[in-house]
Amino acid sequence: MLIQDQIGRTIELKQTPERIISLVPSQTELLVDLGLESSLVGITHYCVHPPVLKKLKTSVGGTKKVNLRKVRELQPDIILCNKEENTREMVEELEKIAPVHVSDVSSLEDAYRLMLEYGKVFDRKELAATMVGTIRKKAEELEKIVEQAIVKKVAYFIWNKPLMVAGQGTFINAMLKLAGFENVIKSSRYPETSFEELKELELDICLLSSEPFPFAEEHIKEFSGIAEEVEIVDGEYFSWYGSRLIEAMDYFKKLRS
Repeated sequence: MLIQDQIGRTIELKQTPERIISLVPSQTELLVDLGLESSLVGITHYCVHPPVLKKLKTSVGGTKKVNLRKVRELQPDIILCNKEENTREMVEELEKIAPVHVSDVSSLEDAYRLMLEYGKVFDRKELAATMVGTIRKKAEELEKIVEQAIVKKVAYFIWNKPLMVAGQGTFINAMLKLAGFENVIKSSRYPETSFEELKELELDICLLSSEPFPFAEEHIKEFSGIAEEVEIVDGEYFSWYGSRLIEAMDYFKKLRS
């Protein structure tokens, strides 16, 4: 079976993979929800959903650095990576061990394509199609709600000291737009910024993400001078592009209500 990953690489698989290593938390959760938990042999320290998985599966490291010896010992049929989460150098080393599929997700359509591709690769076509259909329906319902709401100008913070925000071309940006927010950050990816710059953008709201930096209630006060409203949000719903999107749509509805 020949497949093409989301960065255009062609991968040859002799059969449906039975031993999977996932190096991306949202993709790990997606695999479990596709009924592939028993096929997962390796995950990262950050694969926290479902919580029990860390007790049952072998951790091979983080998303930026893995233990190649452990990966080899697990004898995977396929290794799942992501262009943003994992490094090119890591992918090149992993390719010496097993076929590597690299995802690249910056929109809902990209997420849908990944789910359907996993459905094809892992023989879960019907379940993947059902999952995509459910998310599409919820997204359409959300869009109808957002059409009636006031668009709020927002900055979405992912890190503190240095202050970093989500910009254009990111999945977070796509989710902000879907939820009816206007991202005032026009730079691409994840630029550094400052309170001085942000004060000039006339923000309606600052969204402080729970990940990767763990913003909490204690941080709200220091951001109160640059926007009328400051809110802590669940970063997983804005940045995880797998099956968590089903819950994310309901979360966005509550956020805009």
